[in-house]
Amino acid sequence: MFASSLSVPVVSLVTALAPVLIPVAPRAPAPAPASVPVPVSGRYAAGGAGHARVVSADPVDTTPHVLDGIVNALALVDGAVVVGGSFTEVREAGRSGTLRRHNLFAYDLATGRVLPGFVPQPDRPVQALAAGVRGTVYAGGRFTTAGGRWTRGLALLRLSDGSAVARFGAQARGGTVTSLVRAGRALYAGGDFTAVGDVPRTALARLDAVTGVADPAFTIGPAAPRGGRTRVHALALSRARLAVAGDFAVLGGLPRPQLALVDVTVSPAAVAPWRTDAYRGRCRSDFPGYLRGLDFSPGGDHLAVVTTGGPMGPERMCDTAARFETGGTGPVRPTWVNHTGGDSLYAVAATGAAVYVGGHQRWLDNPRGRDSAGPGAVARPGIGAIHPRTGRALTWNPTRDPGIGVKAFLAHRGGLLVGSDTTRLGHEYHARVGMFPLPITPDS
Repeated sequence: MFASSLSVPVVSLVTALAPVLIPVAPRAPAPAPASVPVPVSGRYAAGGAGHARVVSADPVDTTPHVLDGIVNALALVDGAVVVGGSFTEVREAGRSGTLRRHNLFAYDLATGRVLPGFVPQPDRPVQALAAGVRGTVYAGGRFTTAGGRWTRGLALLRLSDGSAVARFGAQARGGTVTSLVRAGRALYAGGDFTAVGDVPRTALARLDAVTGVADPAFTIGPAAPRGGRTRVHALALSRARLAVAGDFAVLGGLPRPQLALVDVTVSPAAVAPWRTDAYRGRCRSDFPGYLRGLDFSPGGDHLAVVTTGGPMGPERMCDTAARFETGGTGPVRPTWVNHTGGDSLYAVAATGAAVYVGGHQRWLDNPRGRDSAGPGAVARPGIGAIHPRTGRALTWNPTRDPGIGVKAFLAHRGGLLVGSDTTRLGHEYHARVGMFPLPITPDS
């Protein structure tokens, strides 16, 4: 078994046969409009770390176990992993006692010990997390209380004692917060809410990360949903651009079926000329909007996207992972598409060495499968990795009990954290939380 490590070693990338591979020549990035820039430092996304190599397939032994429910979100704050979802009990690895933790807890990344003072007890599930500053974390969901305060759908919490930061007064009204990303003093929130405080905001908002007040200058909103309600399912942020995925056909008044990029370094922010028609097609009627996860590569030059939708064949983007170059204008075609053959993908992490995908899939490289293994399909139960350049499944195959699926990845400089709803990961017992370390090499 491996112990937790913060080294960044190297492993070779091995590929299998390609599914549907659609090459596209990357285009030069469009020039940003002349305007007053808004500073953005660093990279803030679903993951956040570039890896030189693929992570080990053997999980570390130190991660705690979530004994019921599901993990929806992960964040890393000053060496502590914050875990959000719908659950009530946690047990530390190697110990027998259980700890009551409703929907949110934190543990030390190095040792796996649960932080004793962080017991904010949100009254309803947590759907989204984002790291704050000075030992704080942002939480989003549909809760009404957290950290001992009344707070609707959004909270800023101290890891030291679980208390809510009183100055942060954001209130999400009319729906749920499902995604959060932060850059400096800007906090972006996505979901299916209709207002933040008294400010109307449909499914997407930029907030002051200190006060929680909705930014009056950020009025870009999604519209024209395929289903009955406009939703943002996922956000990712890299340098100048915010990626937005959800149930909408229009963003900021421009046609953007389910996926768009927003230039956030100009004032006011503007929908980027980048666009794709790849997700204009329909999947099963019960999945009107079918994008579920996205992540930028460490350099921001491409975007990885995963979907649900049902077994609709190789011509549709249902139940797929795909790569898009971010430097063009449009319409941009996917560089490659990898089909599961009929199983949903919910989470994705692009680390440079691999594109990790998680859901309840049985296969990858399976464009001809329809709830079956078609020609060339490779078994990758519950979790898998794709070569970032070719789009073919890597040999990395730790396996995971499928269940509902992986709902959260978090890449950091020591490995890859995984949050889900099942208890077997890498052929071992790791209930709902696990971590694959970067492998140790003699020169690391």
